[in-house]
Amino acid sequence: MDPSALSWLALKAVAIAALPLAYVTLSKDPDKHRKLAWVTAFLTLDLVMFGAFTRLTDSGLGCPDWPGCYGHSNPLSAGEQIRAAETALPSGPVTMTKAWIEMLHRYFAMAVGFLIIVLAVLAWRRWRRVPGRSPWLATFALVAVCLQGAFGALTVTMKLQPAIVTGHLLGGVGLLALLTWLALRESPSPPVDPRASGVRWLAAVAVLLLVVQIALGGWVSTNYAVLACPDFPTCHGRLVPPQMDFGAGFTLWRDLGMTADGTPIAFQALVAIHWTHRSFAYLVVAVLGLLAWRLWSLAGLAGPARALAAVLALQFATGLSSVLLGWPLLLAVLHNGGAAVLLALLVTINYRLSAGGNLPVGGALARAPAQGRG
Repeated sequence: MDPSALSWLALKAVAIAALPLAYVTLSKDPDKHRKLAWVTAFLTLDLVMFGAFTRLTDSGLGCPDWPGCYGHSNPLSAGEQIRAAETALPSGPVTMTKAWIEMLHRYFAMAVGFLIIVLAVLAWRRWRRVPGRSPWLATFALVAVCLQGAFGALTVTMKLQPAIVTGHLLGGVGLLALLTWLALRESPSPPVDPRASGVRWLAAVAVLLLVVQIALGGWVSTNYAVLACPDFPTCHGRLVPPQMDFGAGFTLWRDLGMTADGTPIAFQALVAIHWTHRSFAYLVVAVLGLLAWRLWSLAGLAGPARALAAVLALQFATGLSSVLLGWPLLLAVLHNGGAAVLLALLVTINYRLSAGGNLPVGGALARAPAQGRG
């Protein structure tokens, strides 16, 4: 990609990032760093959902090079190459619509990266003036977004290899978790009911299980195994379908739609992928539901706990509907976004459990429902 096209690409990203930066600068919030942290976390959630939309519309190879589109900064300039590719393979991955979806995702991703650069610069500048607040968390977020960009490049150059695409998804939700923790650290933490200390282990286990489930969900999506079990609660009429091929299904390093030896992957392998994700979901729902119930009325945690229960119910509904209704695009995107929101809520709960001040037992605790539910 020539320097001129690369410069135009960077300029587009900066122009998109200028909108949230202007919003933060013009806001009445006196703590601009905190405001920017929350805005960046929110836009990262949007980016995760946009990434899901890109994947689910088969637009990941809409521009089969990186970071531009056939060496250009936008699909319009690459129109001749895109039309030629579409003519040569009308049912292939390259169309003008898919190219725009892919490039808009890249513009958005680069804009979020620029915002994280600003966050890191502000963190170091503040540390030099007030050495109390470490800038390393923001710096780690910058390193993480650079690694995420590298995975984005590999997603294209490795032709949507399932392990790379799933890793890219995990990197996106991991970046969201990191930015959420950073934003929470910049914000006042409400007092937490001391009875919540006994739930810390459960909250930590819930995060671990959810990350595993997100990885399994990414593996289902990247292998196009959503409809491998078209019925519910059974799979092809059985609670445990016979002849599932777990070996082929969970061989990590292989091309899309292929086994490790290069032969087309069998349907039984896709069934194994889907059934594993569905079965593990029951455990995740049970643990996250138990956590929400344990925190339901505890000051400082009741708000996130109730939001966790609501999003968990929505997540189960969108997952079930995706199967029964034949994988509608909107529901599939919402299912991906719901997983990211669940992770952000669990990060919030774990942060408050570790950093929130304890309410005194007694009179203050009795008043907690009125003053510390957030």
